[in-house]
Amino acid sequence: MAAQPGSAIARLPSVAATNAWALAQAVRDPYIILIAIYIFAPWFVRVVVGDPVVGQALVAQGSKWGGWAVMLTMPLLGAMVDRVGPRKPLLALVVAAMAAVCISLWWVMPPGRAETDFALGILWVVVAGAIMTWLFAAHEMLHNALLVPAAGMAGAARASGLGLAGGNAMSVGLLLLVLLAFALPGTVDAAWLPAAPLLGLDPALGEPARITGPIVGILLLLGSVPLFRSVPDQPRSSASLRRAFAGGASDLVRLFTAVRGGEGGNANPLLYLLARMIFTDGLSAILLFGGIFAAGVMGWETLEMLAYGIILSVAAVAGGLLGGQLDTAIGPRPALIAELLLLICIETMVLGSGETRILYQTVAATPVWDGPMFTTLPELVFLGLGCGLAITITAAYSSSRTLLTRVVPSDQLGTYFGLYALSGSATMWLGPLLVEQATRIGGSQAAGFVPVIGLFVVGLVLLLFVRGGGRLPVG
Repeated sequence: MAAQPGSAIARLPSVAATNAWALAQAVRDPYIILIAIYIFAPWFVRVVVGDPVVGQALVAQGSKWGGWAVMLTMPLLGAMVDRVGPRKPLLALVVAAMAAVCISLWWVMPPGRAETDFALGILWVVVAGAIMTWLFAAHEMLHNALLVPAAGMAGAARASGLGLAGGNAMSVGLLLLVLLAFALPGTVDAAWLPAAPLLGLDPALGEPARITGPIVGILLLLGSVPLFRSVPDQPRSSASLRRAFAGGASDLVRLFTAVRGGEGGNANPLLYLLARMIFTDGLSAILLFGGIFAAGVMGWETLEMLAYGIILSVAAVAGGLLGGQLDTAIGPRPALIAELLLLICIETMVLGSGETRILYQTVAATPVWDGPMFTTLPELVFLGLGCGLAITITAAYSSSRTLLTRVVPSDQLGTYFGLYALSGSATMWLGPLLVEQATRIGGSQAAGFVPVIGLFVVGLVLLLFVRGGGRLPVG
């Protein structure tokens, strides 16, 4: 099924299409930062559920259900899309559904609300988490399958890094908006802040946290429009949905059969996907538990953690841009190898940090400058290491995506990006499980992250046996 002259891949990419593709990711990723990590989910666990342990278990339960759905459906969905052709019609439905779920979070009410208020309860948030896990993976698969049509093979690395950098930049801007417009007004007396939250939001009802849902949902809708206008799509095939389903299932069976028999050239990309599945569990574990680790070992409160999140998100912007440039300069496979090596080194140093520790050595926690936060040398070193992690993790995500476009046939991008989505979520439980067990056995937060370094090492070793992914020839 080679690309035909009239296909999207055969057309010359445009700057508008490349930027529109990157923007579509930039308006998708704030869901993770604002809702899943820093603002809505912590408020939901602390206020609506009222028990952090129970709340964390409920949120994890929704993610688990969504992860199972991804595991069961995403590879077949990708194979079907390859058979049907166009990606954008299904992507439009996914975007609309994601926006609707995000906007619905506005109606999640805290205890003590007026009985006349319409409210969505705890169960809806759990179900919404499961739905968003699946929708996010579907968006990633369909959006990634449009990477080469949008940017071309030579521009894929730049576009991939630009999308990740844009997502972090957009998240930083929205975090600052929520902080300055809704969270700090009324709690901090400063001339440069409004006296009360804008739009008349009531902190007692959690409205500054709940407003993140509509903000992310509306931004997702508006920011996705340029992609549908500018990015070329694959032409519609003659296959019906029933034939596409049957053909896609057959394609997956042949793909794995060929791997088992050493045929068809599928062993190499699937070896890469296996490596990615393992090291991505490590990346996900740092993203999920890195904030908890920082708060625990450094003793930081909410204000410090919000500042920490903003600073790391800014650093991640640089990581996305650096990842794209590094992929172009030396090739995504050498870049990814270097990034995993650097992650192993930085995370090892992070585990030796604490309020009175730097690189496993005890030091005095005396202030070295007169500032509102991050005043001691251990804090500044930890902040620097955190920025290093943010840069390197974002670059690794960028390189891993670009590498897939280099090791698979261009006419099977949907199938392989379906498997790519699966490889990022099929074992998403493994990292948290290893962190939990290692923490219990080792009796410290640092001990819990030792297996994370092991995941990077195993993924790196497998990556060394993957062929291809070097620098593209000039001209």
